Amino acid sequence: MIHVGLADGSVDPARVLDMVGGPEDGAILLFLGTVRNHHEGRAVTGLRYEAYEEMATPVLQEIAREGAELMGAEKVAVVHGVGELGVGDVSVVIAVSSPHRAEAYEASRYIIEEIKKRLPVWKDERYSDGTRDWVEGVRPMAPSEEGP
Repeated sequence: MIHVGLADGSVDPARVLDMVGGPEDGAILLFLGTVRNHHEGRAVTGLRYEAYEEMATPVLQEIAREGAELMGAEKVAVVHGVGELGVGDVSVVIAVSSPHRAEAYEASRYIIEEIKKRLPVWKDERYSDGTRDWVEGVRPMAPSEEGP
């Protein structure tokens, strides 16, 4: 069972955690990505995530499905926040449950790394000096660039 979504603002970890787990699972793993107060030596005061939902949701679904299939995890839930977030807010939550811990850890790690590479969500950071900057990510490839 796979659940994915985008949330307005900070993500509620308890809500995401409730989407996984069961009596057959010996491992339930929860990963929280939070807004930190620094980036490349600059003090961060907050940020804004923007997403093209019609594109982001299917990509997030694909990443979660891949993580579950590749690592043998039974249940996966992934929610990424969009909009304004402050330092300490939860920007992404990944919950994974499986019969054994190794699969849960591997699936969670795969999912967060692929989110960073492929998810069409953009980050506009705000700094303590009053400036802001779009943080460079990895540009998603268009279908025509992917090859055969």
